[in-house]
Amino acid sequence: MFESLSDKLSGILDKLTGRGALSEEDVNAAMREVRRALLEADVALDVVRSFIDRTRTKAVGAAVVKSIKPGQMVVKIVHDSLVEMLGEESQTIDLNAPAPVAVMLIGLQGAGKTTTAAKIAKRLTERNKRRVLMASLDVKRPAAQEQLRVLGEQVGVDTLPIVPGEDPVTIARRAESVARLQGYDVVILDTAGRTHIDEPLMQEMAEIRDAARPHEILLVADALTGQDAVNLAKNFNERVGVTGIVLTRADGDGRGGAALSMRAVTGKPIKLLGVGEKMDALEDFHPRRLADRILGMGDIVSLVEKAAEQIDMEQAAKMAEKMRRGVFDLDDLSNQLAQIEKMGGMGGILSMLPGVAKMKEQLNNSAFDDKAVKKQRAIISSMTPRERRNPHLLSDDARKASRKKRIAAGSGVQVEAVNRLLKQHRQMADMMKAMGGKGGKGMMGKLGQMMGMPGGGMPSPEQIAALQKQVGAPGAPGLPASPPPGFNIPANFPGLGGGGTPKLPGLGGGFNPFGGKKK
Repeated sequence: MFESLSDKLSGILDKLTGRGALSEEDVNAAMREVRRALLEADVALDVVRSFIDRTRTKAVGAAVVKSIKPGQMVVKIVHDSLVEMLGEESQTIDLNAPAPVAVMLIGLQGAGKTTTAAKIAKRLTERNKRRVLMASLDVKRPAAQEQLRVLGEQVGVDTLPIVPGEDPVTIARRAESVARLQGYDVVILDTAGRTHIDEPLMQEMAEIRDAARPHEILLVADALTGQDAVNLAKNFNERVGVTGIVLTRADGDGRGGAALSMRAVTGKPIKLLGVGEKMDALEDFHPRRLADRILGMGDIVSLVEKAAEQIDMEQAAKMAEKMRRGVFDLDDLSNQLAQIEKMGGMGGILSMLPGVAKMKEQLNNSAFDDKAVKKQRAIISSMTPRERRNPHLLSDDARKASRKKRIAAGSGVQVEAVNRLLKQHRQMADMMKAMGGKGGKGMMGKLGQMMGMPGGGMPSPEQIAALQKQVGAPGAPGLPASPPPGFNIPANFPGLGGGGTPKLPGLGGGFNPFGGKKK
């Protein structure tokens, strides 16, 4: 979502960091460019003015002029101003209230309230171990209540039984009563929306608020809304009262202005980001990490957290034991590729690494395609269990040609693609044998070693917190300005055309899942 803004701000600030000394005119010129970039990203004009004034005042101060690296000091000041605009600290849904805690979702029609209600319910059930009841108060949109019931079945969360003819206020009161009597911890109220803000909508939201007395009132807004997001947030906050914001479609190609504007205009924190259609595609909003990503500085901490969430510890332990014995079959390769897909694909991993944003053009020219991972897994899935466990059955011997033809036909590829996969597996198997007895622990271990975790392995919450402090703020000592050690992207990035290979966590140096040759 912030790709365009990130490219522009990174380019502007790179010009400053490349100079030995900065004059006041240099800073003013850079601030004019930053102002233009923010306006083009649909950030509200008042928010831009405040941001630029605050940043310019700090950036032309004596501390910057006398700094050893004034360009980096300006980058740090811009970063700190972004964090201030987005909110200093991450805030989650507040459940610190007598049960049942009522959470009311409000917003316009089409913003994704119903889907977001199910996502939040799943999150609170699995992460917070709370018993959740969902209730649809939308009696205007056809089948809205049925939609929430179906989503509730998908995520394993109870929904309030539908009683035809009830009005929203009555449903809210019944939901609160049922939740209290049946011992639910949280009740989520999914309200109706309109295509635009009008008086009947605001009146209905106010009546529901007064009847249900929700502890949290979350405004669900589409991140692609643009400048209208400011008026939307203002109106709902003034008439209903908002305690937090949930931005949906944050994985889209919007300009990002809504996220930067809504927090500044309402003073209410952005608590969650919807990053996809799946029920687990909901992320906490971290202002500092987002500022890092906007300025092209990566998000190592989120990468480690995502890996910690996605890695199956039982499977990782089995993999570690196999590696100690120097064993690595095609099932293991498929599992490694599946882990990459769970973490957002190779592109998702690369986007969180420091310095990679500056290599965007190089990556774009590589014909890089995350779909290649799916193709590789399809090839492995077309093999028999015996072939996956015994890759030597598919050696280059001419007598094995019929097996390869069958696998190629089953996965919709040419025999050459099967041969490339087998060659890559042999390279990885050789590497795993070399690593046997060295304490390798699969994908998480390699990732942990790359991030400096003692001995690799799964990082604890304390280690993740320590990593956050170690990464520090932009311009501060220790902030990596380029990809970390062990991550190598040569001039010809591995794609369909061959070339060198990246050293990705769990795949070891030199494995290229997209074909091509190893340097």
